[in-house]
Amino acid sequence: MKRHQNSLKKIIVVLGPTASGKSELAIKLAKKFNGEIVSADSRQIYKKMNIGTAKPPQDKKLKVKNGNYLVGGIPHHLIDVIGPNGQFSAVKYRDLALKAIKKIYTKGKIPIVCGGTGFYIRALIDNIVIPAVKPDKSLRKILEKKTSPELLLELKRLDPQRAKNIDPNNRRRLIRAIEIIKKTNKPIPRLKSKKFFNPLYIGIKKSPEELKNLIDARVKKMIKNGLEKEVKNLVKKYGWTTVLKNTIGYKEWLEKKPESQIKANTLKFAKRQITWFKKYPGEKIHWVTNLKQAEKLIKEFLQSK
Repeated sequence: MKRHQNSLKKIIVVLGPTASGKSELAIKLAKKFNGEIVSADSRQIYKKMNIGTAKPPQDKKLKVKNGNYLVGGIPHHLIDVIGPNGQFSAVKYRDLALKAIKKIYTKGKIPIVCGGTGFYIRALIDNIVIPAVKPDKSLRKILEKKTSPELLLELKRLDPQRAKNIDPNNRRRLIRAIEIIKKTNKPIPRLKSKKFFNPLYIGIKKSPEELKNLIDARVKKMIKNGLEKEVKNLVKKYGWTTVLKNTIGYKEWLEKKPESQIKANTLKFAKRQITWFKKYPGEKIHWVTNLKQAEKLIKEFLQSK
């Protein structure tokens, strides 16, 4: 098993809960180890959703080549892929990420996957088989009327195994799982394809208090930078799309106290991310608290046979 793993291409994954500092760490590591970044953020793929997704500001003085999103002189892939009125999936993410990574290897660089969307990371690194089922708008309209507990109950009835391994509060994933099962008339397959990568997982460790403070500070900064205006402009152009209605930082503007609700929802989301990472990649994650720890891990990883 170890011999097979050593024959796979090396890849670095920087993960952790929202607001923990993943993007900043990934950029510093990319500069140090001649890398390029592949985003694993299910919301930063959407164009014009900048402030609310904490998208890193793109370099203005540097020319962008081959559609890369350039930050700090480091190319970022899979940011600004589709409009907020479009449809995206883990299948599409995996396919686009594999293409980007192939190009990165061709240039003699190391790919650094960075993000907090655990399912995207797993779809890419494990190359899991996911049925390519087209969205069914009529079915989604029916399912969107149900509460999260009702959706989970239906999923348990259709596929008990999938229900055990899904975030019960992620309505989008619940609806998509039910949609796949109903369209294929089969449980979601557990089979995996051939793996391409030998990954090093680096997680950013923050105490609960640190994380709460970071989230509070980020939300305040978003509000100050014009989040409300961004939301209004998006709604004016696209309406309240499914993406906007299901994205933290945007959906809360339908309520009375958006700032406090964004903070509360973001903290809950961060806790769900941590729960996910404990299950996958689980014990494979090397948790770090500073840049030096991460650099040491990567140096040893890249030098190993």
